[in-house]
Amino acid sequence: MKSTRSLRLLSLAGVGALIATTALGQEGGYYYGGLSVGQSHSRIDDERITAGLLGAGLSTTSMSLDEHDAAFKLFGGYQFNRYLALEGGYFNLGKFGYMATTSPAGTLHGKIKLQGLNLDVVGTLPLSERFSAIGRVGVQVANARDSFSGTGTVQVLNPSPSKRDTNYKFGVGLQYEFSPSFLVRGEVERYRINDAVGNKGDINLFSVTLVFPLGRVPAPTPRAAVASTYIAAAPEPASAAAAPEPVVAVPSRRVSFSADSLFNFDQSTLRPEGRAALDQFMTDLTGTQFDVIDVEGHTDRLGSAAYNRKLSLRRAESVKGYLTTNGQIAAAKVSAVGKGESAPVTRLEVCTGNRPSRTLIACLQPDRRVEVEVSGIR
Repeated sequence: MKSTRSLRLLSLAGVGALIATTALGQEGGYYYGGLSVGQSHSRIDDERITAGLLGAGLSTTSMSLDEHDAAFKLFGGYQFNRYLALEGGYFNLGKFGYMATTSPAGTLHGKIKLQGLNLDVVGTLPLSERFSAIGRVGVQVANARDSFSGTGTVQVLNPSPSKRDTNYKFGVGLQYEFSPSFLVRGEVERYRINDAVGNKGDINLFSVTLVFPLGRVPAPTPRAAVASTYIAAAPEPASAAAAPEPVVAVPSRRVSFSADSLFNFDQSTLRPEGRAALDQFMTDLTGTQFDVIDVEGHTDRLGSAAYNRKLSLRRAESVKGYLTTNGQIAAAKVSAVGKGESAPVTRLEVCTGNRPSRTLIACLQPDRRVEVEVSGIR
């Protein structure tokens, strides 16, 4: 049995690029399990069957094909970080078959059942906070069990051939995270199969998958913004004579906001709690004429330095945009820079290690911050 139906899948090079992302997530590794159900599609090579019968002196008068069946998978895996996982499991692609009617009078029935084990590398590319694209490539060992029977003039020499063979598989799909402990995938996969009678073909599986993370360590729970203490300027000595209210220079004020309270994990879009914290900050500065506002983004050391610089800059620019848009502050007076992991407030001897874990992520929390420094007059 042979499949020639084409799938518009990502190339293996594309999947390789997907899983080779160097910016590791700050989320710790975890195990997961799941179940997939769907429909498998094959294309039976009726021309080859007809030619085989003709070689035996039989002409085919009609043929019915059964090229679709229900299929399922059971699997488990380990998610190393946000982008890369290793997954293994059992698959059952169902059964396919045909019935050919011949002249002189006779019939030929053929069926194949397919099941096996697989081991895949799964790459994940986040598209939004909850949606991700996934790609997989792996190896599978499939057991093909055939059964053939004939009536009338059709004689079958080997009624029950079988074959266990190792081949490749690959696929693509989308994933949606309903919660840290429940994800849903929609996938299309292709399995290369040996059909036990000398042919190789492809079986396509379209499935819906339920994934259940076990002991997952999500991104740290957002913490309230850490507000620094404002220092009021010392009042000028009172003048003996009545005079206009003096202009008071406001000392430079530096406020540090926890990035976990402003943004979701690995994101640069302000959360509602983050906007509320910035609203309160601007309320506290009511009456101040701003000379300059400097916004600095900072990250912890997990992940690559280049990625962390870009993330810290995007976060600083997000805060700047909010201050200028909602705080009615002239954009020319606000600067935004990304410091990345270059200015940590934690110490290496206190927060040890470089592999993401629950303990290390919590220890490095002070490093993930956005600092705002204000200079102005009242």
